[in-house]
Amino acid sequence: MIPLLITPALQLAELLVSSVVHILFGLYLFSSAIAGDLTQTLVESVFKPKPTIEVKQGNTTTAQVNDLTPIVLVHGIFGFGKGRLGGLSYFAGAEKKDERVLVPDLGSLTSVHDRARELFYYLKGGRVDYGEDHSKTCGHSQFGRFYDKGEYQEWDEDHPIHFVGHSAGAQVVRVLQQMLADKMFDGHENTNENWVLSLTSLSGALNRGTRTYLDGIQPEDGKSLKPICLLQICRLGSIIYDWLDISWLKSYYNFGFDHFNLSWQKTGLRGLVDCLLGNAGPFASSSGDWILPDLSIQETMKLNANLKTFPNTFYFSYATKRTRKPPLGGVMGIHPLLSIRVLQMSQWRYPRDIPLPYKGYRDEDWQDNDGALNTVSMTHPRIPVEHSNLVVRSDSDCLPLQPGIWYYKIVEADHIMFILNRERAGVEFDLIYDDIFERCRKHVFRQSPQTMPNKDQRKLGEDKEE
Repeated sequence: MIPLLITPALQLAELLVSSVVHILFGLYLFSSAIAGDLTQTLVESVFKPKPTIEVKQGNTTTAQVNDLTPIVLVHGIFGFGKGRLGGLSYFAGAEKKDERVLVPDLGSLTSVHDRARELFYYLKGGRVDYGEDHSKTCGHSQFGRFYDKGEYQEWDEDHPIHFVGHSAGAQVVRVLQQMLADKMFDGHENTNENWVLSLTSLSGALNRGTRTYLDGIQPEDGKSLKPICLLQICRLGSIIYDWLDISWLKSYYNFGFDHFNLSWQKTGLRGLVDCLLGNAGPFASSSGDWILPDLSIQETMKLNANLKTFPNTFYFSYATKRTRKPPLGGVMGIHPLLSIRVLQMSQWRYPRDIPLPYKGYRDEDWQDNDGALNTVSMTHPRIPVEHSNLVVRSDSDCLPLQPGIWYYKIVEADHIMFILNRERAGVEFDLIYDDIFERCRKHVFRQSPQTMPNKDQRKLGEDKEE
């Protein structure tokens, strides 16, 4: 009898520890953002800046910057863009490394489909249209946020964009590119895949992974939730957060479910009960229109079956790995948020009493991981069909770059090494992002390479500082 109780007890203890760690980390980020804003307001009120007389110069520099192809940084699950969490940067300030970088704020828990639609209208402008059929199927409004002015209204085949996606953000860009190729945006019949000049995947969920099963997705179908799991806690918390609809809180952080109209003012108490029971809302069993089901291997198979690697787009991927031999090797150098999951993912085995997710699946292929995603998932699209790829050991070996090929590197790092905390990654942080931005500016182009504005002046300034 006692041995039978040991396993459930251990599982309950693990759930408790994981929940506490995740909640504390979220509260830490949230409180840091509020404290930063309060400190800045206090400093500005006490030390009012002296008025200065500006000598207006010509707008040559501005014109040069506007001529640059934008680099768009797309955040992953639970992420946020510019304007959320005060002055906190999801990409830890990497956006300051280049003159023309955009950091959109997309739904942090919304589905890959919904986030791809939001990203399009963020760039082109207009009211977000999630699509009539999709909206009816998933039970939410067809239209969402209105962007009065798109961040890059001239975006088209002649003015393409560089995208950098972290985690699920990489798959969002892939879905967006396929939507562009399939001309799925009403009123924009001229779209095509060539609107995307390059896609860099940083710890990208290109084939999803096995952590979703550890967090609570049922491996039997890759979509439904276990009755007691970490994702159930996440589900309940986000529903209540959106239902309370406290404006100042949502100005700091928003899960992105506004188009589901979950506010107490619109649904009342009965609406809350329906959402909590799974009868309505993004977590309803009939729709499952949120990000986690999109991260199971089964759902990846369905989605990837329709996603192409296009011949005129450049693809690059950084796959991260932090797997170590237990016991201490499994947690050393890994963020506390991920340390337990690194060990669990390396030891997880697909249940043998249900069909394997795809032909040729082997547990050993999915053991190496970064605490959130399996390393094999991050290199390049490989299921259900493996796309053209090439491992990169030295950047010079693959120059000049060819479009239509997934170039990839494997980096010793955990899943959040290159976001949120620049100091934690140290020199490697700068090396990674300098690599990415330099590639976009110098080695990825269809007609002629671009030059950075004021490059000579900036270099001169750096020499003087030295």
